[in-house]
Amino acid sequence: MIQSWLVKKVITFVMGRTRRGDVRPTLLLDAPDVELTFPGRNSWSGTFRGKDEVARWLHRFAAVGLQIFPDEVVAIGFPWNTTVCVRGHDYLRDGAGNTVYENRYVIWGRMSWGRLKAYEVYEDTHQPDALDAYLAENRPELAVA
Repeated sequence: MIQSWLVKKVITFVMGRTRRGDVRPTLLLDAPDVELTFPGRNSWSGTFRGKDEVARWLHRFAAVGLQIFPDEVVAIGFPWNTTVCVRGHDYLRDGAGNTVYENRYVIWGRMSWGRLKAYEVYEDTHQPDALDAYLAENRPELAVA
């Protein structure tokens, strides 16, 4: 119970920084050999291995301006082998305040000694297609990873 509370505090903090465009706290949590998997068939999809690949993905996420929030966090296990599950929501609004993207997600991850080793993001995989179309039309410099 305390472990989930503590991990939620950390994830809430790093996602708050990501919402403001700063992905450094997330990268500090990532192990050097971290692996991020984002299923689907869109420009966000793939398996990204190592901090450099994950950093490029996260920098694009922040540059687009996606707003991400953890609604619920569960962490179980020992410090050297912790499973983390985050359920939350994210969205993007245009300059006029209109919502152009909205989704719910689950992140299933594995940590060791406070460092993320692997995490997979589960979302409605059709929603990123709409986001890709919006970016292609309105922010082409961010349309392709």
